[in-house]
Amino acid sequence: MKLLIIDSNALLHRSFHALPPLTNKKGEETGAVYGFLLTLFKAINDLQPDFIVATFDFPAPTFRHKKFKEYKAKRVKAPEEFYQQIPKTKEILKAFSIPLFEKEGFEADDLIATIVKKSQEKNPQLEIYILTGDLDTLQLVSEKTKVYTLGRGVKETVIYDEKKIKGRFNLESRQMVDFKALSGDPSDNIPGAKGIGKKTAIDLLKKYDNLENLYQKIEENNAKDLKSRIKDILLKNKEQVFFSQILAKTRDDAPIDFNLEESKFGNFNRRKIEEVLKDFEFFSLLNRIPTLEASTIQNEENKNQACLPSFKNSMKS
Repeated sequence: MKLLIIDSNALLHRSFHALPPLTNKKGEETGAVYGFLLTLFKAINDLQPDFIVATFDFPAPTFRHKKFKEYKAKRVKAPEEFYQQIPKTKEILKAFSIPLFEKEGFEADDLIATIVKKSQEKNPQLEIYILTGDLDTLQLVSEKTKVYTLGRGVKETVIYDEKKIKGRFNLESRQMVDFKALSGDPSDNIPGAKGIGKKTAIDLLKKYDNLENLYQKIEENNAKDLKSRIKDILLKNKEQVFFSQILAKTRDDAPIDFNLEESKFGNFNRRKIEEVLKDFEFFSLLNRIPTLEASTIQNEENKNQACLPSFKNSMKS
């Protein structure tokens, strides 16, 4: 069985910036929604998930902002045209009967981590794929959890497993948080240790494995092969490095009521989806809608019969 978790805001952001502006006859921008659906439909076709759930950032400060008021402070606020497309995206996801999750005080990444943990505790053999537009959730990759993300534009996709992370970053997924804690993350304004770049951070983690071991070796004077300049930087920035670790690490204890069975994918009315897509003027997506089995469509037409649709791969490339 497979669960697909959508990192909705990240995927919308990527689509918004990757595609040229698209407007409907009402003059409303819909390009981000279109790119979002294009990628979602491709992911469904590629992965054939049994369950799908969507997560969103809540439009309010998170616990990270409360700990560090400068968190994400350098990010340029997205234009209003972007935010206007979030309710439109939710409308389409609801038409697909895909559960939506957002929680005040938490980011979507925290909800994803929580859903991954809850799902794996009850279903150890469940395969989980995180559909996202960035790489912040690489820290969650494991034997059963992978990240499905965009390559160039919105047509190329990449699946990150442990091997793929090792090949690109020369690190393991469990080291990605400490990597950010050392080198910082300008996009989120996570400070890290000033003077420690990405290459040095990777070298340190390859040699000492994690932050705790690195600092233990330094403080016990057992890091004799470490250059004095690097050692001084690390000692001077120790508090900031471990604070950055807290900011970078996803929380897996968000108070959400997630039930895997309630995210079973396929219980939707195709004709309703067609109407919604036509209303958005996404005519080119009509032949990409995940298709239900013929027997189910007949049951839809028969209002006196109840049915639970199942997913079948018939999407055209």
